Amino acid sequence: MDTLFFVASKTLGALLRAETWIVIALAVTVLALLLERRRLALTVSAVTLVALLLLTILPLGDLLLEPIERRYPANPPLERVDGIIVLGGAEDIDASVYWGQTQLNEAGERFTAAMALARRFPEARVLFTGGSGALRGLGGVPISEAAAAETFFREQGLDPARLILEGRSRNTAENARLSLQLVRPQPEDDFVLVTSASHMPRAIRSFTAAGWPTLTPYPVDFRTSSFASGVGWDLPRNLRVLNTAIREYAGQVVYELTGR
Repeated sequence: MDTLFFVASKTLGALLRAETWIVIALAVTVLALLLERRRLALTVSAVTLVALLLLTILPLGDLLLEPIERRYPANPPLERVDGIIVLGGAEDIDASVYWGQTQLNEAGERFTAAMALARRFPEARVLFTGGSGALRGLGGVPISEAAAAETFFREQGLDPARLILEGRSRNTAENARLSLQLVRPQPEDDFVLVTSASHMPRAIRSFTAAGWPTLTPYPVDFRTSSFASGVGWDLPRNLRVLNTAIREYAGQVVYELTGR
């Protein structure tokens, strides 16, 4: 059942991406021309062009994503920390394998913030949870997210005795459930959860549903800023933010419906 959910969620995620709908619109335009439906082709292509211009110039995804990122405050006050939970997703596994060196993607703040917290609270354990979130991971991957994380934290000087690795999870719900089974925290333990700000609401829901006790959300990797500063000409960036917002809204709905 978990594997079926994993495959279905990845398939749905691909269908919801903005560029998927752009490709579909172009395909409809070509098909309409082949069928000599000139009016339909003109309408679809015109709407697609306007949508692309708006997405290129205006940071429309920021309007959707910012409410999610504001759900939990940045830099929450911390007095006691027994454990630091770091969610996978900040590793560029393909590039890491290719270059033989740990490479991080735009969510790299998950690692850097966790390392800063580890230095600030030298007695805290560091739990990294993540296996492979890619569909091709079903057939095995060269290295897991956990293996890349282990290399990173060791290179940063973290005592290996403090590091706990969970390398089988494929999504947020499995992050929560499998890491709980591994650590078995006590009710009095104070854990800090580190993940991207846009991902934090879904992560907190999953960890709470799995039965984790006290958790302090520590959001990082904020993708939005003021709307005015985002106005310009940057389609790749605006598409990434829009896709992140769509993924998180859809993920929250699916996770709520399935109790994950």
